[in-house]
Amino acid sequence: MSVTLCNDVILHVSILIFRCALHIIGVRCEKMKNHVLIFRFCLVLFLDEDIVIAQHDFKPTNDSDLPFKKGEKLKIIQENGDWWLAKSLLTGDEGYIPCTYVARAHTLEVEKWFFKDLSRRETERLLLAPGNKIGAFLVRESETTPGAFSLSIRDTAGEQGDVVKHYKIRALDKGGYYISPSLTFPSLQELVQYYSRYYKNNQKVAIKTLKEGSMEPEAFLQEANLMKKLQHERLVRLHAVVTKQPILIVTEFMTNGSLLDFLKTDDGKKLKLPKLIDMSAQISEGMAYIERKNYIHRDLRAANILVSETLHCKIADFGLARIIESEYTAQEGAKFPIKWTAPEAINFGTFSIKSDVWSFGVLLTEIVTYGRVPYPGMTNPEVIRNLDRMYRMPCPDDCPQELYDIMLICWREKPEERPTFEYLQDTLNDYYIATEGQYETHP
Repeated sequence: MSVTLCNDVILHVSILIFRCALHIIGVRCEKMKNHVLIFRFCLVLFLDEDIVIAQHDFKPTNDSDLPFKKGEKLKIIQENGDWWLAKSLLTGDEGYIPCTYVARAHTLEVEKWFFKDLSRRETERLLLAPGNKIGAFLVRESETTPGAFSLSIRDTAGEQGDVVKHYKIRALDKGGYYISPSLTFPSLQELVQYYSRYYKNNQKVAIKTLKEGSMEPEAFLQEANLMKKLQHERLVRLHAVVTKQPILIVTEFMTNGSLLDFLKTDDGKKLKLPKLIDMSAQISEGMAYIERKNYIHRDLRAANILVSETLHCKIADFGLARIIESEYTAQEGAKFPIKWTAPEAINFGTFSIKSDVWSFGVLLTEIVTYGRVPYPGMTNPEVIRNLDRMYRMPCPDDCPQELYDIMLICWREKPEERPTFEYLQDTLNDYYIATEGQYETHP
């Protein structure tokens, strides 16, 4: 079977073929109080159900058959079993055609990106086949949910290489479709048109500019070079760098902005603990990748985590990040976000992946408190003095003890006693398995 995928197809929503008859049922004039004449026209619009579009080439097997090419439009004269009498709108010839080779002009089957009966495994095989590029996609009927569809897209995932990502398209009770409940569409065609923009020339991006006097251009470009080296689905993706003035870094666009700002919105405040734990696990996954690559971030906090429309979290702002052997001593006078910085980094300027683990523990307090500033009521000097006295933030309100215990191991005094990000990722991913006592026994 020849499969056409939509790498270079500009999708648009239109009625493919229709016949309109305009009947003036009546024209009536009414004189209103302001003496304005109102003309009322009644229009009747007829959609031609008899027009079909060929889905495959057909070569006749006898003289009464009608040959046609894929994409050709035909008018059905008579339907009878599996063979229909039709007329080609291209040649005007008439003959019999196999009904399985055509589709009604206004149905999904005519869309080049729609594959009705295709399994998840077969979808991945097709999209990952040679010749298809990043952004190749198709829509298929869901194997598990009747009435739903799946949008499958070829993408890249850092070390994993090219992968296929699947998004469930759900149907609304009153008609329409959505992937994210906050964004609905009256038809599948319009949904596909909207999301296809993100793999075309109209792709939304974020632009980071170098403010005059804020840092040296070399350091700014070093951040871009680091982003190019670090490629992972939990890290903000670098698209391009403009090295001439004005210097720009072009990255993927994250609809909901920073995690800190999002947590303070109405939508952010509605997030329940399971989703907050999931976001924490996503961040730890990105940091586990940085850990494996022997890099440190040095500025891990909610303000530097970006959130997508589908609530996927990605680590951003690599301005302080650098590759290390084991630890790194900062230059004298370097500035750091005190409330997120580990004691050994504050006191001695010594950074390691374990100081990032400390920062992650502080980030967890931001998440579970919906963006509250750490060490509330304390100034930076007070935080430093209290940390020297072994002070640790108390358990935030409504924070489960099990989650607070994770924070505490991130804040162990000796860096070598703090967990790895790999451990934190596994722990947060399995959080509800390890704390099954939180489940209700009855509905």
